[in-house]
Amino acid sequence: MQPVFETQRLILLPRTLADTDDCLAMDNDPEVTRFVVGPWGDRLKLRAFVESRTLANYPAGMGYWTIRFRADPTEFLGWILLIPADASGPEIEIGWRLPRKAWGAGIATEAARPVLQHAFARLELPEVVAEIDARNVGSMRVAEKLGLMRRGEVGHEGAVSVRYTVLRPR
Repeated sequence: MQPVFETQRLILLPRTLADTDDCLAMDNDPEVTRFVVGPWGDRLKLRAFVESRTLANYPAGMGYWTIRFRADPTEFLGWILLIPADASGPEIEIGWRLPRKAWGAGIATEAARPVLQHAFARLELPEVVAEIDARNVGSMRVAEKLGLMRRGEVGHEGAVSVRYTVLRPR
């Protein structure tokens, strides 16, 4: 079961199918998805993709969390994930996606911190990874603020991603 996390400004709730329309609206913004490979041009495939990711059977304590303001829990601010890399593993990845209205306010970093702490303190993962498109400067800054270290570059599907990792603190 996924825990709920609260920060000074935010609440992170396990993502449910009730979040699908908000996720679709966010993913339909080409600026939000320009650095991410996905079924963005096909509405049916996109809905199926989002729903399958929401309903997937992830290891205990992992999955997607919907980000909302504590003061206004009706406002969708994106999501954070902690899942097997590319949904298959064996590595565990952390990731985030926010609508443009939430960019530049520290929300991704604030939301990802308790998820990363959970990965190490509760799940006792030895390492967490993130692969970020090399052009996505904002997400690379978030990774670095979280303590992830740049470990190299990986080329796949015609793009170059920067590989970040962080080891469980001793």
